Amino acid sequence: MIFCLLLLGVSLSTLVAYEAPEDKEDVFASRVCPAFLVFDNAAFLSDMTIELPCHCKPEEAHSVVWYYQKQLGSTDIRALTDFQGTSVVDSSRVGRGSELRSRFSIRLFSLLVFRAQESDSGHYLCGTVSGEFFYGYDVDVQEAKKVSFPWSKTQRVAAVKSGDNLLFQVFTSFRSWSVCDRCDVPGEQTRVGLCYVQSDYLEVRYRRETHKVTSCGSSAVPKGLGLVKDKYGAELGVRNCSVPCPPKTLSSPEHQALLEFLGYSEHEPSVTVPVYYHNHPADTLLILSCPGARPEHAVAWDRGSMPLYRSQYMEGLNQSARIFIDTGHHLHFQPVQLEDKGSYFCWLQGTYAAEIRLGVYLRLGQRRLLSDPESLYALKVILMCYMVLTAVFLLIVFGQFFWRTLKVKRLALV
Repeated sequence: MIFCLLLLGVSLSTLVAYEAPEDKEDVFASRVCPAFLVFDNAAFLSDMTIELPCHCKPEEAHSVVWYYQKQLGSTDIRALTDFQGTSVVDSSRVGRGSELRSRFSIRLFSLLVFRAQESDSGHYLCGTVSGEFFYGYDVDVQEAKKVSFPWSKTQRVAAVKSGDNLLFQVFTSFRSWSVCDRCDVPGEQTRVGLCYVQSDYLEVRYRRETHKVTSCGSSAVPKGLGLVKDKYGAELGVRNCSVPCPPKTLSSPEHQALLEFLGYSEHEPSVTVPVYYHNHPADTLLILSCPGARPEHAVAWDRGSMPLYRSQYMEGLNQSARIFIDTGHHLHFQPVQLEDKGSYFCWLQGTYAAEIRLGVYLRLGQRRLLSDPESLYALKVILMCYMVLTAVFLLIVFGQFFWRTLKVKRLALV
């Protein structure tokens, strides 16, 4: 194990990770690192953007490299860095099925993973290129197994006993309700519930906020307990809400007169929010993200003046739905079509945050596969035309044959 880490560190000696500016105070070096490497348990809902800060490092270390290890003790260790030390990723271009290396970014010693998936669960370590580790996380990304409309107050609790001893108890820990995602119009509130397990037999190398409690997918849960992790997961609650918008500060009469002269109104969201333009090819996948949104924020989407409520567009409600909203507040098009072009507004914490003007265009010269619906339809039309032409040709041939036969019979009679 140690040899593999050292070997990996030597191979990464040419990497230059994020370095702290020398003219500014290194606040990350003010915290004393633990003498024995332990892992902080952190649970997240899937499709969220997670942030893992490197809370400590020695003063002599001016750069950090993040490592990922699925199972503790395995030889499969990946360094999450490039030759620039950081990876700048546009979250709006990150797909759900993308590989982990294409969905991360390092900013100010912190590791960001965009649209985290259940397969991203594992151990994340903050260290150096030489294989020294300062801080570690035990990350558990949970998929939403249940979505409630409206919220049910009953909790699912499962307990497994071995003889007279309680091995573990599984429960769901709910966060507080979010703020209403819209104002002056009917909106929605969400509440996330993550799966946790309570047991006296958890691994001691993992730190937790509550004694004897850790998330269901944590590596602190021994395999001998018999916890089937696939049976448990996160829950998402959605309920309706209605709140008034906060009063706006009155602008000066000169400013109002200027807006009226230019033909604008202070109540139009396109004037008070930034506008983003995006062009996308038709018949391809598209994911829209609300600019500035964080996992704890309340996000809502409107298409023009039509609200896109989770009670109608939540992922999983309709398996054949082409447009849906995932648990990370992203708007999905699978695929985007020409009629989807237009203006999309996103709400953030109950106020308008941005307008995205979506343009959809057809790609010329696109190569088609035989399995594409358009290719199958074209083949069907071609075969039907061929069959019709063949039938007409055979009809003409048989008609000429019968005409000649009839003509010969008439000559024979004469």
